[in-house]
Amino acid sequence: MKYNIIKKGIFIERPNRFIAKVNIDGNTETVHVKNTGRCKELLVPGATVILEEGTSAARKTKYDLIAVYKEGLGLVNIDSQAPNKVVYEWLMTKGYDLVKPEHTYGNSRFDFYMEKGSDRYLMEVKGCTLEIDGIGYFPDAPTERGVKHLNELTAAVNEGYKCLVCFVIQMPCVSEVRANIDTHPEFGTALEKAKVAGVEVVMLGCNITEDTLEIKE
Repeated sequence: MKYNIIKKGIFIERPNRFIAKVNIDGNTETVHVKNTGRCKELLVPGATVILEEGTSAARKTKYDLIAVYKEGLGLVNIDSQAPNKVVYEWLMTKGYDLVKPEHTYGNSRFDFYMEKGSDRYLMEVKGCTLEIDGIGYFPDAPTERGVKHLNELTAAVNEGYKCLVCFVIQMPCVSEVRANIDTHPEFGTALEKAKVAGVEVVMLGCNITEDTLEIKE
């Protein structure tokens, strides 16, 4: 996936989870943050951030904050919409007969439903932006929705589906994602139960630039 018009800025503060104050060319502007997670270890005062300029005249802010440089790690894409986009592009190269985004099963809406021959697949996608000592962790904030999805995938395996939870690693130099049990132990428990039941855990690294993101083969 490719972003359109991008610009660099310097992060100042984040008054709430939806907006941030950024110094752009010497002026302080309010920008939209495309990630409602905490990102506390990333969005620190003085950090260089990457912004995408919006194109809609109805927007309240001119820019979206999509990425940030983390000292000692490099460029981290924090756009929460990006993982589904790059996974869709990736799935379209994998020989599936059908790839359908946003599929409802049970009481959940999963990111993807796929078919290949007689096999049916359900996939849930999670973007990972939290790094500690070279390891990725998910989630960075409690996610009851994430636990629900894992439990639904576990149940779907018993109905004959091939189920996957896919962690998209939106940062360089990280190849492993672990459950962040310190932040949300229930997610870790649900992930372990899902793996035992037969849910496949996929970890996808990315090639990241200031204006592109793609799955690394």
